[in-house]
Amino acid sequence: MAVRDGTKAGRAGRTAAPADGSPLGLPPNYKWIALFISTLGMLMATIDGSIVLIALPDIFRGIGLDPLQPGNTFYLLWMILGFLVITSVLVVSLGRMGDIYGRVRTYNLGFAVFTFFSLLLSITWMTGHAAGIWLITMRIFQGVGAAMLMANSSAILTDVFPHNQRGMALGVNQAAAFSGSFIGLVLGGLLAPIDWRLIFLVSVPIGLFATVIGYLKLHETSPRRPARIDWPGNLTFALGLILVMVGITYGIEPYHHHTMGWTSPTVMTSMVLGVILLIAFCIIETKVEQPMFHLQLFKIKAFTSGVLASFLAALSRGGLMFMLIIWLQGIWLPLHGYAFSVTPLWAGIAMLPLTAGLLIAGPLSGVLSDRFGPRPFATGGMLGTALCLALLELLPVDFSYWVFAVVLFLTGMAMASFGSPNRAGVMNSLPPQHRGAGSGMNTTFQNSAQVLSIGIFFSLMIVGLSSTLSGSLFRGLIAHGVPVGAADRAAHLPAVSTLFAAFLGYDPVQHLIGVHQLSQLTTVQQHALSGRSFFPGLISAPFRAGLHAALDFAIVVSLFAAGASWLRGGRYVYTEGDEAGGTAVDGTVGVEEGTGTVRPVTSPRPPVPIGILDVPRATSNGSVPS
Repeated sequence: MAVRDGTKAGRAGRTAAPADGSPLGLPPNYKWIALFISTLGMLMATIDGSIVLIALPDIFRGIGLDPLQPGNTFYLLWMILGFLVITSVLVVSLGRMGDIYGRVRTYNLGFAVFTFFSLLLSITWMTGHAAGIWLITMRIFQGVGAAMLMANSSAILTDVFPHNQRGMALGVNQAAAFSGSFIGLVLGGLLAPIDWRLIFLVSVPIGLFATVIGYLKLHETSPRRPARIDWPGNLTFALGLILVMVGITYGIEPYHHHTMGWTSPTVMTSMVLGVILLIAFCIIETKVEQPMFHLQLFKIKAFTSGVLASFLAALSRGGLMFMLIIWLQGIWLPLHGYAFSVTPLWAGIAMLPLTAGLLIAGPLSGVLSDRFGPRPFATGGMLGTALCLALLELLPVDFSYWVFAVVLFLTGMAMASFGSPNRAGVMNSLPPQHRGAGSGMNTTFQNSAQVLSIGIFFSLMIVGLSSTLSGSLFRGLIAHGVPVGAADRAAHLPAVSTLFAAFLGYDPVQHLIGVHQLSQLTTVQQHALSGRSFFPGLISAPFRAGLHAALDFAIVVSLFAAGASWLRGGRYVYTEGDEAGGTAVDGTVGVEEGTGTVRPVTSPRPPVPIGILDVPRATSNGSVPS
């Protein structure tokens, strides 16, 4: 098949492919260089996505802002979710931009943008509210760079790896993305106590190195396809998704006398307007000549099933990390002698078995899916995830750590067994000219589901806490000498405020009744209330009820994800023309599942219109016209 672009690969002419299977005209072992650089980008983006979670107490202390004061939860929520929201909103547009202007060019620009705004985050000189706004703004722009990396990483790997090695390559990439989220927890816990600016500064030398090596070593292997920017689609999609995510974000905040804000006019208006704009976006995408979001790709069964499974899998696990951290920081670690101030670091360390499972199973399941197809591993991974979540639900609140570690390790193995094969199945199903947009669509569904999952998990947890926490807290405070008025005020504080206090590593009792009120009690009473057993003992039963509700939801959604994954059918690999010999149907060939043998697709499948997907037809001699 002729190479039809003006990039370095195209200008090199038609030469024999290197022995390692690298694309024509590129250096030997080029695909491994691409794997290293693209994996570095995913690792850096996901580490920075979570490193802030553990470092939040040090950040807010450093800028002199109390995030638990009324009116300051804006800073807390957007420091946590702003990065994820912006990557969800932009990743499709930036994947499409990669298809138009070059995936490598967009990817390298992502490294530069990410590095520049990491530097700006690390040199914050302001304090108070101004510093909070600066950090949120720079964090959002850092997310723009991360979205460029996320949108094009999978497409670059799919371009350079043959279909029988894509599972392995994408498995390594996915393992880096999954594990980066948990590595960030430990790294944040180590660096933030030294200086909170280090959590952003650490990305700068890595980003500079990656930007330079990406510019020197990465080559465009897919032809650029000039097209107009779909501005109506971009704007309605971005505004609609932002409004929906803003509604979800503020839905977990208290509203007047309600424990949550789902009935708030602001939340309801944001959700309704967001949904209307997203419906308008879908209509626009069927009318414009060159849409941003290729709805026609959903005609590909393997793509649709893979994206749906990815959405459901992210929905089942997105809020899980927050629940596990609160479980560890608010209950288990204090019960085992850890001061609240050090619980953020040790929570990250305690979750390392999950990272180990992800790192082992990601590449391994990718290699196996190359041989046997993605369906058994992706489906089995979600069934395994549901089983592991059920095991977590069976654990007592004060568990034995080695049992918890084994369950976490198995959970990581199960999640990675789904993630790598599923991503490979999605990318294998895409026409080459739509890999950037298709990868962005998959990532958008995944990231959006994570934000939605956080809202659902916190809502279920707050409902569980609110039913019993108030009475338990009131009785416990009265029993230790706190005046009735102060105990009543503390008991009626929103449950989400108590959760955030535990999540941030603050002493929850000091937050609930205040340092002044605490100082008026006897020394014995102060030690009892501020001790490491009072609050965990108080919250254990209500927390268990909320945790079980959240895990029940996650188990059900995991089972639906397994079903969606199974519906993808046998292994399907999109290729242009009939490279295997024989007669190709609608420009594709299939790969028979379980054999690795390439065979022509001859089943009566509805053809995809050429005007939509620009699929070149094979000529009579089996070649594809340039």
